[in-house]
Amino acid sequence: MDRRSSVVGQRSDAVQDILERLDAAYGHEHWHWMPEHASPMEIIVGAILVQHTTWQNAERALHAMRDVGLLDANAIIVATDATLVDAVRVSGTPNVKARRLRAIAQTIIGAGGLDATLALPLEDLRILLLATHGVGRETADAIALYACAKRTFVIDAYTRRVFRRVGIGPEHDAHEDWRGFLENALPDAGVRTFQRYHAWIVLHAKTLCRTRPLCDPCPLLDACETGRASTTPHADARPAASVHAGRTAR
Repeated sequence: MDRRSSVVGQRSDAVQDILERLDAAYGHEHWHWMPEHASPMEIIVGAILVQHTTWQNAERALHAMRDVGLLDANAIIVATDATLVDAVRVSGTPNVKARRLRAIAQTIIGAGGLDATLALPLEDLRILLLATHGVGRETADAIALYACAKRTFVIDAYTRRVFRRVGIGPEHDAHEDWRGFLENALPDAGVRTFQRYHAWIVLHAKTLCRTRPLCDPCPLLDACETGRASTTPHADARPAASVHAGRTAR
């Protein structure tokens, strides 16, 4: 094995180790975008509603849309402005989100309907989503992975934060550099694994790896450059089981 192959293999092992630790720590948690908890249309709508707000607010708006029959692309298009804006108001910036929901609904209809959209190849899907008003790379990744079951890693601020603190990541910080780095580091991982790993990254970033991190109970402590530099590791710093098992993460 040449030096480059050795380095790539070490990075792959390190990424796998980090994500396996997170899976052990958070694997029993509830994640709202798992296919068993939400339909593809709920995930698509939720990915718009959660922009610049908390999931709690987005979920309340999602329930309001469900109550008035707006979890359907055609229904979103024909709804009055007042009806749609009122339904999403609790998620913040309701006029903006109403326009974005109409845009994604029009994209779905233009692609031939929801089933046809879900069936698109990943790259065709990404082009379509990124051409839609209000859909950026992170939102497109989330829709592709969770709603359409495509093998793509969701890159967001939480992903960057966790891996940068650990000391692992691509040379450059561009979105596609991160996506390629993580997907290449996990060559055997499928869609379900990517869904789980991204979910646990987000939960970890919100629970322990916050803007001001709580390092002592962290399951990554002994593997984390930032954690080792900021605290004295304890013998039980790497728990074998979740310190949060049984908690419902919403």
